[in-house]
Amino acid sequence: MSEQTNGITTVGVASTELFTVRPGIPITQAFDELSVLLGCIRHLTDEAEMQGDLQAGSAARILSGLAKALVNDMETGVNRLR
Repeated sequence: MSEQTNGITTVGVASTELFTVRPGIPITQAFDELSVLLGCIRHLTDEAEMQGDLQAGSAARILSGLAKALVNDMETGVNRLR
């Protein structure tokens, strides 16, 4: 049995499921996507810091919430299989 996400973690306003993790996605694929997302966040935070780009800082903050949702869901999926 392959490890999969469970699709229960959301990010955003509590009453609106702005970001959700889809159930059934293999953990390895979720890690690949998370890695790309974290690379984008790193770039945006560098831009925000070095260039004083407030829009890049805001984008990094929002995307880091999405990354946190992915991490939480992957952790829940792995723990469920143990």
